[in-house]
Amino acid sequence: MLAKLSTRPALRRGALAVAAALTLLGTTLPMTAANGDGDRPPDLSRFHDQKVTWGKCTGDGMPDDLQCAKVTVPVDYARPKGATLDLALARYRATGDKRGSVLLNFGGPGGPGVPELAYGGKEFMDLTDGYDVVSFDPRGVGRSSPVSCGDAEDDAYAAVDDDPDDLGDPRELLAQLKKAAAACAKHSGPVLPHIGTVDAAKDLDVMRAALGDKKLNYLGFSYGTRLGAVYAAQFPDRVGRLVLDGVDTLTEPLAEQGIAGARGQQVALDDFVDWCVKDIACPFGQDARTAREEVLRLVDSMDEDPVPTDFGEPFTGQDLVGAIGQGLYSKQLWPSLERALAQLVESGDTSGVMAFATGGLSLPVRDPGGGDPGGGLVDEEDIPLDNLPAALMAINCADDPDRPTAERITADLKRLRADYEEASPVFGQYRLTQVLMCYGRPKGTDYIRDKVKDVDTPKMLLVGTRGDPATPYRWTVETAERLGPSAVVLDNRGEGHTGYGSSKCVHRKVDDFLLYGSLPPSGSSCGADEDD
Repeated sequence: MLAKLSTRPALRRGALAVAAALTLLGTTLPMTAANGDGDRPPDLSRFHDQKVTWGKCTGDGMPDDLQCAKVTVPVDYARPKGATLDLALARYRATGDKRGSVLLNFGGPGGPGVPELAYGGKEFMDLTDGYDVVSFDPRGVGRSSPVSCGDAEDDAYAAVDDDPDDLGDPRELLAQLKKAAAACAKHSGPVLPHIGTVDAAKDLDVMRAALGDKKLNYLGFSYGTRLGAVYAAQFPDRVGRLVLDGVDTLTEPLAEQGIAGARGQQVALDDFVDWCVKDIACPFGQDARTAREEVLRLVDSMDEDPVPTDFGEPFTGQDLVGAIGQGLYSKQLWPSLERALAQLVESGDTSGVMAFATGGLSLPVRDPGGGDPGGGLVDEEDIPLDNLPAALMAINCADDPDRPTAERITADLKRLRADYEEASPVFGQYRLTQVLMCYGRPKGTDYIRDKVKDVDTPKMLLVGTRGDPATPYRWTVETAERLGPSAVVLDNRGEGHTGYGSSKCVHRKVDDFLLYGSLPPSGSSCGADEDD
C-alpha cells in the first residue's frame, strides 16, 4: 500500500505528466478463438516465447541511456487465445557481467513504473553491475490499457466530503458511490475485471520469460511487496532473488488498512511538527501543541473555503491532506514541505503544496480522457487524467473480498468515522473516503488472504522500517510469519516509507543480496544513524 496518490480532481491533472514520458506505439499479438481446453492449464507459450524489442525512449526529459519496449499479455488468463493488451517496459542495461534482469515495482497501486525508472533511475545504478534494471506500467496503469472513472468519481468524493458531521442518512453517499463504480466500469474497458494483483503477478511471469530469465529477480516497494508475495505463491519454483521493501499486509481488510495508514501518517505528522517548531520559519509557530491545532484548523478552514488555483478548480482541505501526506514520506522532504506550507499560510500560494500532490509537475487544465484503449499501448495524450487514483481504487478493491452491504455501511459509518478520526484527526476522513470507494464494485478475490502463505521458495528479503508512515513495521513481521521460513526480515530502525532510498545500510544489504546472494541474518537491523 502506498497512499501517495491524490484522489481529488484538481490534483489529478498533474498525474498525466508523470505517466506521459513514454511514447512508443504498441501492437498486440494476433487474436484467435477463445480457449476451449476445459480444465487443462491454459497454454501461454506464445506469450512466454515472444521477443522483446528495445529501442530509444522518446519524450521530454527521457534519459539517453534508458531503453523502452513492450510485452504482450492476455487480458484474461483463463482465455489466453482471446484479447490481449500491451505492457510498457523500460530498462537500464547491465554494465557489468549480466546475469539477467531485475524487475522493479514502485508501489501504488496505480503508479506507472516507466517514468519512475526514468526520473529516479540513479538510485538503482549499482544493480546494473549484474542486471538489466527493468520496470513497467502494470495493466490498467499509465500507457498499459489505463483505467478511468470519468467525472462521476468527483461526485462520489463530494458526497463523502459533504456534511461530515451528519451521517444519519448516508443514502445519497451510497448512491453516488454506486454511480461512480458504474462509471469506472464504463470508462475503463475490458481490463477492469482483470486488473487485480493475481493477474498482475501472472504478467510478471510473462515478463520474466520474455526477458529470457529462468527465475524472477525482483525488487518491490510498498504495494509492490504484495505483488511480489502473490508471485511467490503462484510461481514458487520460478522465484530467484526477491526483495520486499515496505511490506504490505496480506490479511487485513481495507478498513483496517486505512486505520493503520491514518495512524502512521499522524505519527509522521507529529514528528514533522516537532521538527518544524524548532525553526523560526515554521508557519505554525514554535509551540508543538499549538502547531498541531493550527494544522487541523488550516485543513478545516480550506474544506469550508477552498483556495483558488491556476488549474481552475479550488484547492480544498482534503487536497492539502493528500499533499502533506506525500511530503511526510521522507525526512529529506520536510524542509520543502515546511516552505510550501509557509507559502500557503502566509500568502495563500498553493504552488508549493500542489507540487507535492503532483510529484513536482503540473499541466494546463484539460478535459479528462477515457474509453477503451483497445489493447495496445495508448498514446501519452490519451492517458486519462484520473488514471492514478482510478487504478489505485480498482486494484485495492479487486484484491479485497469484503463487500459490506448498504445496511452494514449505514450501521457502521458513524463508528468508522470515529475510529478513523481517533487514528488521525488530520488524515482520518481522507483515508475513510478511499476505503468507501469499493462500494458498488464486484467482490474482490479471496486468493491473497487465503492462499498467499507458507510459500516454498528460496530465501527472500523483507525490509521493514520502524517509522514507516504507510506500511507499519508490524506488517513486515506478520507477513514474514505468514510467508514462512523463506522470509528473512531486515529491521530498518529509521523513518520514512521504505528503506532502500533513505538508508545506506538497507541499500547496501539489498544490493548485496540481489547481486551476490548474500543475505543478512533474519532479525538483523540497520540503525537510524546510518540513514544519511
